[in-house]
Amino acid sequence: MRYLLSLLLFSISFFGISQTNEVPKKYVLDVTQFYGSILLHNPDISHLITNHPGGIILGVSRKTYGHKEWEADFGYPDTGFTFAYQNTNNTTLGEHFGLYGHYNFYLLKRNVQLRVAQGLAYNTNPYDKEENFRNNAYGSHILSSTLLMLNYHKENIVAGLGMHAGLSFIHYSNANFKAPNTSTNTFAFNLGLNYTLDSDTSYEYLKPKLTGEIREPIRYNLVLRGGANESDVINMGRYGFAIVSAYADKRLGKRSAIQLGTDVFFSNFLKELIRYQSIAFPELDVASDTDYKRVGVFLGHELFVNKMSVVAQLGYYVYYPFDFEGRMYNRIGMKRYFGDKVFGALTLKSHGAKAEAVEFGIGVRL
Repeated sequence: MRYLLSLLLFSISFFGISQTNEVPKKYVLDVTQFYGSILLHNPDISHLITNHPGGIILGVSRKTYGHKEWEADFGYPDTGFTFAYQNTNNTTLGEHFGLYGHYNFYLLKRNVQLRVAQGLAYNTNPYDKEENFRNNAYGSHILSSTLLMLNYHKENIVAGLGMHAGLSFIHYSNANFKAPNTSTNTFAFNLGLNYTLDSDTSYEYLKPKLTGEIREPIRYNLVLRGGANESDVINMGRYGFAIVSAYADKRLGKRSAIQLGTDVFFSNFLKELIRYQSIAFPELDVASDTDYKRVGVFLGHELFVNKMSVVAQLGYYVYYPFDFEGRMYNRIGMKRYFGDKVFGALTLKSHGAKAEAVEFGIGVRL
């Protein structure tokens, strides 16, 4: 899922926590133990859900106080790193070691903390056709991982020591970069301690500066995306793809814009899948010359955070000659602006919870 999407969020957190020319610098360390269950999001992994997984989560976070405009706009979140170890308690699935970049967002007068973390994980026992053929969840050692934690969170209760308790969700997948990729989702209860360094020192939260309303005309965007992926048929091979996207966006305010546009997909793995099904499964009635291209229209939203933005799009194929995972698709990811017009994009395209590809893109906003 998202290998470079993971690296991007990791890098954002790194630069946010490591800058030396800004004050204040206040850090919180945390350790959390969790215990839960792997969710049955797909019946194909029912044979892998045998025991309750558990593990430990370690984190280091840097506080923000509004020295950058976006910090106040988002309620003074923390930036930092997370390390997670998960023992699935299933020899087929193995163990996970994950490293993430994270943001901590606060709710209800900073008594509730939401950690959003994206990173990479190493799985000790992925699919192998001879030695581990039952593991249809992970086709590779390296996986992308998303971690969410929602905690009641209290800091500095006694001498810098605090506590937190709540719920965790951990997702592991490789976005069809290598089959199989059924993926897993872990839902868990967690309990932990946190420790505030330099707990005797306090800093003032800076008030956001009042700025005028942002007014922009409709802007037009052109994006070229590409990458490589594989179908669900194991050992069919990895193929490159290209996507041309054109859309208009309208700014709704300082932080958000809505989008309306179209995608044209050139997915070479579908070309090979069509050929395979036409030969191996004549009962499917797939013609070998069926067009592998697709055209979709989408509605989206963009959330602006300084030079970064988060995009979410929901699309529908209007040209769909070959049936693959249904007509609806969705895309989530990040953009990084280089100046006012040029941007890079890193996104995950999927059909519901079924990932199709990680997309690397470059575009222009006119």
